[in-house]
Amino acid sequence: MLMAGVSMVMFTACKDAEKEEITDEIITMPEWYFAGGKLGTTSLNTTTCFEQMTPATENAGMADRFDHGDILAEKSFNSNPDGVRHGLGPVYVRSSCQHCHPVYSHGTSVPEGQYETSTVGNGTLLVVYDPTTDAYVTWLAGMPQLHAVRPFKAPLDESQINVHWLTATDGWGNQFPDGETYELQYPEVTIPASAVYAARPEFQEALQALGVKDYDVLANETWAVRLENTIAVYGSGLLDAITDEDIIAQYQKEYEDGYMQNGLNPAYYDGHYKNYYGSNSDDNSKGYGVKRFTYALTRGPLQDGAGANAIWNIPNVTRSDRRYHYLDLNGKVYATCAANDPEVQAGFEDYISKIDPNKEHADWWTDKVSDNIFNYITSKELPVEMTDAQFTSMMVWHRGLAVPAARNVDNPRFERGRVLFEKIGCAYCHRPTWTTGADEIRDPNGKLTNADMPRYPYQKIWPYTDMVQHKLMMENDIRTGWCRTTPLWGRGLHQKATGDASQARLHDTRARNVIEAIMWHGYSTQSDAYRTVEQFRELPKEDRDCIVFFLNSI
Repeated sequence: MLMAGVSMVMFTACKDAEKEEITDEIITMPEWYFAGGKLGTTSLNTTTCFEQMTPATENAGMADRFDHGDILAEKSFNSNPDGVRHGLGPVYVRSSCQHCHPVYSHGTSVPEGQYETSTVGNGTLLVVYDPTTDAYVTWLAGMPQLHAVRPFKAPLDESQINVHWLTATDGWGNQFPDGETYELQYPEVTIPASAVYAARPEFQEALQALGVKDYDVLANETWAVRLENTIAVYGSGLLDAITDEDIIAQYQKEYEDGYMQNGLNPAYYDGHYKNYYGSNSDDNSKGYGVKRFTYALTRGPLQDGAGANAIWNIPNVTRSDRRYHYLDLNGKVYATCAANDPEVQAGFEDYISKIDPNKEHADWWTDKVSDNIFNYITSKELPVEMTDAQFTSMMVWHRGLAVPAARNVDNPRFERGRVLFEKIGCAYCHRPTWTTGADEIRDPNGKLTNADMPRYPYQKIWPYTDMVQHKLMMENDIRTGWCRTTPLWGRGLHQKATGDASQARLHDTRARNVIEAIMWHGYSTQSDAYRTVEQFRELPKEDRDCIVFFLNSI
């Protein structure tokens, strides 16, 4: 039986030709139908389902701002020194939000062969790190750049990067007790030294003099590589509205329960929460709350979160609070290489004359071209390329994207799957519901206030995540092994919205469907989800299919 329904007037903002009639028809549905609560749910489930504004955004009179932000997110930036969406480069990861987040979903599946990011869809990023420490290499950006504006060269030549899909067999032989089989695959990424700009022999003396701390990893070609798929953009504002206190309480509950055989990440919780965003202290008054965004929990709140960061560092477009380029973690490696590259030197004056035609930056126009290049690349006083008004519109759009309502909620298979999902333990990490707090806007950059953003106070939402990291111990696992539980809301619509042949689940798109995603959770006996997967595989096929149906419907 379905739980007692809740009633509300559904208002949904739609775009382009797929406009939905605004109606005052009262829709009575179970509470989990409204995945984003009354203020954050869209009832649209067509190919534009992830592109809709929330009722809160429309109610706040921010529809025009949302649409402006939508245009900025959808269209590519360019390398022009002025004009609309100018400022791309000089090196960059992608040229638009849409490239990584097709129709604002997570990225599409990565094919076998050459790694290619020029077309829309491939939302996976390359994670290059030192396997002995799990630390990112310092001679690339945390999100390595694969493109450059002439005369500059890309830090990585993606034409030489390849992805190979390998098969895996779990301890059950990829077979359920009733004989049904499944397949498991995982990616292996190869980046040869010839693809790494900083590994060119002619730069080595200068880099050694620079004192790059992990130069041995570069010189000995001992880096490791993983893929990390982008997380869907929709619903981020609702996750931001969950209170710090409630997230910390979830950590405390899991800490006390002790169900996770790998425990909790001690960098975040060891009996009390630490590592507040923007603070090196355990005192929350010195920071901006708990970290809640990205697999590695590196970002939060949303106003300085992954999306706000990506609007700057993915196309490398400056803004008033970030008048500098997104560069390697060392900060000087790429600048040193470019400054010592004869081809970059030959084309630099033509390039810089368009960026600084009035020669306002004297240190870009000295008699020594290598110094000019280095000074420009490392400058902290670059021209502002994205206005504050544009950034605000981008954040209204980012915070204002709605979550699609759950589908099939009146189907008995949905209810059976929902009950089983909780019974076998999936709902422990994929916690179904949260209630947001007052949703006071926090912006470490000091630009955005409550009046600037759509807000979601006191909404019961259904993201299916505990906002905590766990370990699944998969083959070629995510860097460090710790991964925040991914929200499940809307993911069943990925194929419909993007046209992707795969559901592209898990952090590197390895799972092509729900069954593969579930069984990867139990691949290792050391996985925090192993016991739950044991129970799943013992279910009759009809019950397993109900869980799949439920997951594709929420």
